Amino acid sequence: MMASKKQKYYVVWCGKAPGIYDNWKACELQVKGVEGARYKSYDSLPEAEEAYRSGYSPAIVKSGGTHTQHASVIVRDSSGIASLRPGTTDGPILDSVAVDAACSGNPGVMEYQGVYVASGTRLFHYKTAKGTNNIGEFLGLVHGLSYLKKNKLNQVLYSDSVNAISWVKQKKCKSKLPVTEQTKELWEYVHRAEAWLYANTYTTEIRKWDTDHWGEIPADFGRK
Repeated sequence: MMASKKQKYYVVWCGKAPGIYDNWKACELQVKGVEGARYKSYDSLPEAEEAYRSGYSPAIVKSGGTHTQHASVIVRDSSGIASLRPGTTDGPILDSVAVDAACSGNPGVMEYQGVYVASGTRLFHYKTAKGTNNIGEFLGLVHGLSYLKKNKLNQVLYSDSVNAISWVKQKKCKSKLPVTEQTKELWEYVHRAEAWLYANTYTTEIRKWDTDHWGEIPADFGRK
């Protein structure tokens, strides 16, 4: 007799209808065609329920040949509103904005986004056909600074990129990506960002996101 297929449970954190599904077809309907969809399968319903409550955290580390998922210190309820995991004594400020970039190849298709940490709501997004992750991180930070200043907000701005934070402080994108027909428009965008840094002052505090202790930054695209 053929053994029955083991039951799987699918958690959808970001999709058409976030939740827990008991079959792949139902899960696929929620994530197919959704940009930045975040989902994962689990072997038991209790595992899936705990993962959904804890919020998405794709950080994977190798230890002794095995893979272990970092637990995020951010817990989100069914509506996506965040709180710090009970017992957390040192975590991020939830009333803040986080930025992150992703690149399919480096260089390759590049995008960045900014999200409100407390709710996970996307605030802004940019995508281009060819760029690098470092450029995306830099542009994301400058966009975040501009967004906060324009809206007269005093929230902390988080990034997990040391390079991008340094470049913003120096008001210079130090990427070595060549200027070509494919990257010309991107470089024009970079120069506008640099010009904004020189022309504007801001009171926003930029902080490094502590991935090792907090899990992935909320603006992460989940492609690791």
